[in-house]
Amino acid sequence: MATQQGNGGNGGSTGGPQNPGGGPTAGSTPGAGGTGGGGFRGRKVTNCSFCGKSSREVGPMVEGPNDIYICSNCTELCQNIFRQEKRKVSGSKPMFGQIPAPRQLKEFMDQYVIGQESAKRAMSVAVHLHYKRLQHTDAGGTDEIEIDKSNVLLIGPTGSGKTLLAKTLARCLNVPFAIGDATTLTEAGYVGEDVENLLLKLLQNADYDLDAAQRGIIYIDEIDKIGKTNMNVSITRDVSGEGVQQALLKMLEGTMANVPPQGGRKHPEQQYIQVDTTHILFICGGTFVGLEDIIGRRLGRKMIGFNSEAEGRDTTEKKKGELLGKVIPDDLIEYGMIPEFIGRLPVVATLMPLTVEAMKQIITEPKNALVKQYIKFFQMEGCDLAFTEGALLLIAEKALKRDTGARALRSVMEELMQDLMYKLPDLQERGKYIITEAVIRGEAALFDTKPLPLKETAA
Repeated sequence: MATQQGNGGNGGSTGGPQNPGGGPTAGSTPGAGGTGGGGFRGRKVTNCSFCGKSSREVGPMVEGPNDIYICSNCTELCQNIFRQEKRKVSGSKPMFGQIPAPRQLKEFMDQYVIGQESAKRAMSVAVHLHYKRLQHTDAGGTDEIEIDKSNVLLIGPTGSGKTLLAKTLARCLNVPFAIGDATTLTEAGYVGEDVENLLLKLLQNADYDLDAAQRGIIYIDEIDKIGKTNMNVSITRDVSGEGVQQALLKMLEGTMANVPPQGGRKHPEQQYIQVDTTHILFICGGTFVGLEDIIGRRLGRKMIGFNSEAEGRDTTEKKKGELLGKVIPDDLIEYGMIPEFIGRLPVVATLMPLTVEAMKQIITEPKNALVKQYIKFFQMEGCDLAFTEGALLLIAEKALKRDTGARALRSVMEELMQDLMYKLPDLQERGKYIITEAVIRGEAALFDTKPLPLKETAA
């Protein structure tokens, strides 16, 4: 190999007469011969000046002046480094140039989440103050006032929009945002994820930019699943309940956390990334099933009785929402959260249970509304689709009975549309189909009726 590199000018003698004295090519010196028809046979074997691998291992290389070579792997790595550096520069400049007002954040969330005004306001104000606090820190803190963070706790029934609020918020922020799940967390040393893995997700979303990650926002979902169990008959430690709350205490308040770069369990010999959580905003969300009963007992009300069935579902759900709005820290402590944990979540926002009217709005108004999605599917097949007001109301009522919130809308729509979507591509007659109450109840088939012509509907 050394001999071939030394005889760069005589490459034509090994490469045959196909390219005598040719111009410079990838992976060869000036005057190198042809390939001889088999891989790098007859071509000068070169080594990458960056990683040291030979052209036999990595393929053709790009030659620079003074016998400098670079392979495709190193070129890719360089491109990734350039991309990350550009992202850091572009991401850091506008971060504090214009702080979004709480009204702007709320209006953006209104496009995707129906209702839940108080929760949207709480999150908008929390994020706005987070930006202000970071701006104050960057200014060097010329005055003696220190601005602390106010972590947020979201409480609401399943399917009311807690996770969707967090995901929607992540779209419009200039700071790194990560969504974690509390159900997989355990105490350090036990099977499961350590709490530091939440910080690892934030680091990954910030492309391992430590400064950016230390200004980010973390949303911890299913926080009620780490409540301590009062009826636990086991004598062992509650490693996925109270133990996780204790592990999260210092992280929520602000500490230097050791984060393993690859995640997983910690090892004594492992190198850690030290992350300061002082300026990281934490938003926690949970369903807290049964919390309304605890609040009702404190207020001297009862949620069940002879009149509860007669009152109707809407009235019962409304009463549940009113009770959740009166939650105090004592109720959460009785539920199973430890006082130290609740004390680190000073802002509590409740989400109301969804009503029939809200369900109807959810399937029609947001950008990702289910009705809009199915209309798009029909348009892809050259047809059009419409729903009557009565049909939409019936879908909302059926979904509300399932007690899973807005998630039930998709299952109801899937059951309704599955047979229609199966037959749609094979239809001979194209036009506008209208789904009525009879179709929802199963009394009539959609494709048995003649569709309206598309020209008439367009006019």
